[in-house]
Amino acid sequence: MKRHILVSEKKAAIAAIAQALDFPGWFGQNLDALYDSLTDLSWLPEGEYVLVVPADLDPSVADVLRDAAKRTAESGDRKVRVIRTER
Repeated sequence: MKRHILVSEKKAAIAAIAQALDFPGWFGQNLDALYDSLTDLSWLPEGEYVLVVPADLDPSVADVLRDAAKRTAESGDRKVRVIRTER
């Protein structure tokens, strides 16, 4: 499943990622919760989840996405892949 995230500001990007991946209602809307949710995804079917994000994405969000993609690539049946692109 591929989802495009069109915002680059931190809070808006976290919210857009949560919406794109249908995060549960208990999602905490912060970087720690973002990482935890991205490396779990147990509420979604097995498979690869591709997030297309802007190149100017907030650096702290980009770091979390990178770390989560690395972790899910190493283990698990739900993988996150991130593609950074110009708008």
